[in-house]
Amino acid sequence: MSDLRPEPLEDDVPVDGTQVRYAGAAQLRVGEDQQYVTSDENLLEWVDPRDSALLLERTVRDSWRVLRIQSEFVAGFDALEKVTEAVTVFGTARSVPGSAEYELGVEVGRRLSEAGFAVITGGGPGAMEAANKGAFLAGGESIGLNIELPFEQHMNPYLTLGMNFRYFFVRKTMFVKYAQAFVCVPGGIGTLDELFEALTLVQTGKVKRFPIVLIGRDFWSPLVDWMRGTLLAGEKISPEDLELITVVDTPQEAVDVVIASGIR
Repeated sequence: MSDLRPEPLEDDVPVDGTQVRYAGAAQLRVGEDQQYVTSDENLLEWVDPRDSALLLERTVRDSWRVLRIQSEFVAGFDALEKVTEAVTVFGTARSVPGSAEYELGVEVGRRLSEAGFAVITGGGPGAMEAANKGAFLAGGESIGLNIELPFEQHMNPYLTLGMNFRYFFVRKTMFVKYAQAFVCVPGGIGTLDELFEALTLVQTGKVKRFPIVLIGRDFWSPLVDWMRGTLLAGEKISPEDLELITVVDTPQEAVDVVIASGIR
């Protein structure tokens, strides 16, 4: 996919004409007086089965929606089929350019790219943009898998391949299917969701074990301590479950963990 990669930027300012390939759902703008309803919300909306007319209408619509879901999977598989060795980076959308957390993301993306890995993120702002930026400036493959949200979220400009998804579960499949490791920088609910989904897939044997690395001991240690002191102590998890997580302090340590895992 190197033919899709634009020349690395000379500075921190994105340039017009960046070659980004888009597939999947279109992003829509709506006026302030219009209600924005996502595809996930429509899919998961409860319909009272006692309302036979509405239930019939919903059943027909859901049947057709299956085809849209199928097409989104197909678009993702087609777009990402040539991705070889990749690492998915998760983190908050709220980190601000120039902040320590943002620069951490840039360094993660850069070092992963220099180690020969494609970088996959959620494609949005904050830590996602930072990791994509680091990979992009290093001349590596920088992939963004964006999601349709009630509030507007643009793809960041540091992508060599970008996709918009309507459905969270389709997007999550792409995060897992095309990555050989997960790296998490500090983040919020979305990052925790992605972290624990990855842990669940590995712990239940749904996927082969792969590295799950958390960068930032000060940020992540309280979570790991709670898992050890509450979940493990209460026999809700096994000791080996905690071994699925590696906590480090620096981007290079994270890259070293990924390489040492022998995923290549």
